[in-house]
Amino acid sequence: MRKKVLVTGFDPFGKDTINPALEAVKQLEGVVIDDVEIVTQVVPTVFHDSIKAAIKAIETHRPDVVICVGQAGGRTQITPERIAINVDDARIPDNQKNQPIDEPISEDGPAAYWSTLPIKRMVHQMRKDGVPASVSNTAGTFVCNHLFYGLMHYLTIHAPQIRGGFIHIPYIPEQTIENDSPSLSLDVIVRGLKTAAVIAATEKDDIREIGGTIH
Repeated sequence: MRKKVLVTGFDPFGKDTINPALEAVKQLEGVVIDDVEIVTQVVPTVFHDSIKAAIKAIETHRPDVVICVGQAGGRTQITPERIAINVDDARIPDNQKNQPIDEPISEDGPAAYWSTLPIKRMVHQMRKDGVPASVSNTAGTFVCNHLFYGLMHYLTIHAPQIRGGFIHIPYIPEQTIENDSPSLSLDVIVRGLKTAAVIAATEKDDIREIGGTIH
């Protein structure tokens, strides 16, 4: 039976005109790999609105798995996130000039949610496929973590049968022309996300191996 994976990607934010998450989503829409179908949704880089857009896509597509994807400039690898924390602490405003500081995402939610994706198995397979990858233990406190937490809060309450999580990706080369930040090609990022989607859809159990780096 075919599995469906919903992948979300943010639009550009701040002074950026490119977001690699959006560029990756464009290439992933409608991709079918064996018995895994990928559907996608663009979400705004806006607190709360990002969660609303993701929930609407979940209710439309009824996926088996949800993977939210966001940019983490400065990272060198594709990094599935382990945990989302219940706090917004924005260093810069979002795309609607919201800048919450030390505010809970959910007043009645727990301090944190674990990803329900097999993150180490995903990393293991991406590396096996020649894609730089590692587990991350911090999703930050901006809109990426906000969406990750909001996703897991929604799934826990309304759709516990759906597994979900978040993956951060590096800049793509076009974003680093005038600086010395690391980057990965979009082709490599897309290849890694395809692998992650297939593993997330077909493997429920994670593996035990070293993966405790803090990004």
